[in-house]
This record gives sequence, C-alpha cells and structure tokens, in this order.
Amino acid sequence: MSAPVLDAVIHAPGRLQICAMLSAADEVEFGVVRDGIGVSDSVMSKHVKQLEEAGYVKLRKAALGGRQRTWLALTGSGRKAFAGHVAELTRLAGLAGVSVPG
Repeated sequence: MSAPVLDAVIHAPGRLQICAMLSAADEVEFGVVRDGIGVSDSVMSKHVKQLEEAGYVKLRKAALGGRQRTWLALTGSGRKAFAGHVAELTRLAGLAGVSVPG
C-alpha cells in the first residue's frame, strides 16, 4: 500500500486555502474566498484558473443584486485530491511528532 502524495496543484498556500474553504461548502462566491485568503482579484483569478485547469474547481456565473457574480465549487476529483493532500500532510505531521487535532 502506497502512502498518499502531496498534490503540486493544491500545495501552494493560496490554492490550499481555497480548497479548504470550498471543502466546507457546496459553493462559495469568488469575493468571499478572495477576502478569506486575503489576496487581490488577480492573484485569486490565477489560483482559480490553475485549480480549474486541473479539474478541481468548477465555476458558475450568475447575476446577483444587478451584478455578475462568480461562484466556486470543488469538483468530485477536487474533493478527492484535497482529501488525499490533507491525508499526506497529516501523515507527515505524524512522522515529525506534531500532534494533529481531530
């Protein structure tokens, strides 16, 4: 049995934070995630594009309050990849003797 491996697409801190936020909901509005991770629109867009190209995030655009909004959601493969990445981080933390809550 092989251990999970770190996912290079998810591993970047911004993308890891995006996946963590999206994993807790069905979908989250772009601006909420952007503000939650504390980046600019352009940095957020770059991260989302990489996640979308990997098939980990899907976008939905809809008008809300007279403005076009973008909603983000993890795909099934995105949820699986994020769970595997977290499992590997947890395994590595255990090897280092770091107590992981949960």
